[in-house]
Amino acid sequence: MAAETVPPIARKGLDPEGYIEREGSLGRIPQPFRPVVAAARDRVLDLFGPRLHSAYLYGSIPRGTARMGRSDLDLLLALRDEPTDADREGVRELGEALDKEFPQIDGVGTLLYSRDLLLSELERHDLGWFVACLCTPLLGDDLAEYLPRYRPDALLARETNGDLTLLLPRWRERIEAADSDQTRTRLVRFMSRHLVRTAFTLVMPRWNGWTSDLGEMAEAFGASYPERAEQLRTAAVLGRTPTADTAVLRTYVDDLGPWLADEYTRVHGTKTLR
Repeated sequence: MAAETVPPIARKGLDPEGYIEREGSLGRIPQPFRPVVAAARDRVLDLFGPRLHSAYLYGSIPRGTARMGRSDLDLLLALRDEPTDADREGVRELGEALDKEFPQIDGVGTLLYSRDLLLSELERHDLGWFVACLCTPLLGDDLAEYLPRYRPDALLARETNGDLTLLLPRWRERIEAADSDQTRTRLVRFMSRHLVRTAFTLVMPRWNGWTSDLGEMAEAFGASYPERAEQLRTAAVLGRTPTADTAVLRTYVDDLGPWLADEYTRVHGTKTLR
């Protein structure tokens, strides 16, 4: 049974008016990762030219917490028109090339959307919030100028992570298809991070703050759900130092994931269908 109250905690990650502060900046990029970012910036421009509206970094590199050889490069690209399958293949090839060329990173993840979708009413509290609060401008006109400010409320929680039930079947398929330790390790890292972030946004309105630190997220969750606290702490560790253990992945899709999906729906409801 979940605890119904949580002790007041300082409003971390919020500005004086209670809005989530944008995290990350180009100035925080650790020196060893700057050549990677410079190469990504130039190659994105070469790939899309005038079709590119804007490009962003997110994740540990612009937060200044990236670790050599373990952190991935995370990009979000906004096009002036709708991305095509050829565009998606292009960014996949770009990511593979960067990953091979720069040992500083372990993988490249690129989100590719149209400007109109990112600014749409449907995505206002999901992708829009993601751009405005978690992405660092790298190229072009910053879309955050056209988006509102955000509070850590139930609406934001529901629209950002209220779709875990839909994701779990896809995760099971990816686990079945994983044919190497490298693939399984990356799945553990990805799923661990996703589950910890979902667990955090489950309690975010009560915690009344924002953090991207996996350890802090797990502790915030554990204060309200002590029976699952150790499980989340372990997931937070695996989000930083993953293993190739298939048993971990099975636990995520057979136990922690389904429980978290059910509790999320109970507390916040279901994300608006896309």
